Amino acid sequence: MKMIKSYIIMGIVTASLIISCGETHNPEELNAYFENSVTEYNRKLTDVIVADIFTPPVASRIYAYSNIAAYEGIRFRDSTKKSLGGQLNDLTLTASPDSNKEYYYPLTSMIAFLNVAKVLVFDIERVDNLRIDLLKDVQEIGIDKEIYENSIALGDAISQEIIERASTDGYLRRTALPRYSVNKDPGRWKPTPPDYMEAIEPHWNTIKPFVLDSAGQFDPGLPTSFDISDSSQFYEEAQEVYETVKNVDATQLEIAKFWDCNPNISTTKGHVMYFQQQISPGGHWVHIAAQVLEEQKTNAVDAAAVLAQTSVAIADAFISCWDQKYKSSLTRPETFINEHVDPDWKPILQTPAFPEHTSGHSVASAAAATVLTKLIGNNYAFIDSTEVPYGLPPRKFNSFFEASEEAAISRLYGGIHYRPAIELGVQQGKAVGNYVNEQIDLD
Repeated sequence: MKMIKSYIIMGIVTASLIISCGETHNPEELNAYFENSVTEYNRKLTDVIVADIFTPPVASRIYAYSNIAAYEGIRFRDSTKKSLGGQLNDLTLTASPDSNKEYYYPLTSMIAFLNVAKVLVFDIERVDNLRIDLLKDVQEIGIDKEIYENSIALGDAISQEIIERASTDGYLRRTALPRYSVNKDPGRWKPTPPDYMEAIEPHWNTIKPFVLDSAGQFDPGLPTSFDISDSSQFYEEAQEVYETVKNVDATQLEIAKFWDCNPNISTTKGHVMYFQQQISPGGHWVHIAAQVLEEQKTNAVDAAAVLAQTSVAIADAFISCWDQKYKSSLTRPETFINEHVDPDWKPILQTPAFPEHTSGHSVASAAAATVLTKLIGNNYAFIDSTEVPYGLPPRKFNSFFEASEEAAISRLYGGIHYRPAIELGVQQGKAVGNYVNEQIDLD
């Protein structure tokens, strides 16, 4: 019902704007307006995702579907580009241009992007307003009435098919599955301070992957066996986290905070709890990609292709990572250290509300870096300014892999992961990214 009402509203808005269409058509001005539209609208989508406080796995799904839609809308501008339909699991795309009609594909692309985003977020009014503003701007620039109508209709048709796939990927079913159970197993994950949140997305491995054969296709292996003996390997790994935080230097502290990317940090003062929203780990990498694409002045079709493939890799990385997280369900460093080493110890970063192994940052970052390295290049130096809006200075990297490796080790500096979760997570993420690169061919 929500979806039907949304499209009725969009139809009314579109119809009201069509009335103002005239004979004026300004392709050069339209091209200038849409030059960076896919990167700009990813930033606008990020603002919605942050405000809606979506968890990292859910955010990755939103970026993936939205960017698939953007690519499918604009790929017709380049006859050499291939559809993701048939390349992604259970994605059938039949909507295509009528050879007897004219289209402006950048508009088609953004209509498809916003239509898909709208049904995946909470704040649908905000996305509606983005669409209204987009169409108003296009009207003011000047676009032929028939091209305008054709472009919107094609964007609507493309988005409907992508939304159909999203409606059957297991996302809606997962809430009916059993909650994560906390028991007396000393090595099993349990909620952590300060807010002791329930486990986040314990059934994310039931979500249909975009490219992977299954959630467990790239199993990273089990973590070190839980053991409270101070001579054990596990105790040694916990001790490393403990000592790292105790002796953290200024650079390590900066790295930990830069890559925090916790969508919802809670702070308790007295009896009052405050929350601070931030970009998600996947969103951070979408922004890295967007920034680099703009720096390179990448054309709109190729930019959409890069963002689609990168977003798909990140989404599948979270499915892969969450599969192992809840299979091993290992306790976090904060819990172990407080119970067996130092009851007053606290990590630098807030411990996320899900099990230890593997590190989501490590898996998602390695997957994104693997795709970006293939599509943009190895040893591509860039300055990452993603965290500037959140009060942190930019950081310079000599390659995507250098950035992903720093993102991974940041979890040790922040005191929220043991080393195996980081190192095995990097391997897992690279495996996911390589597989995505092998399975997707857009040229």
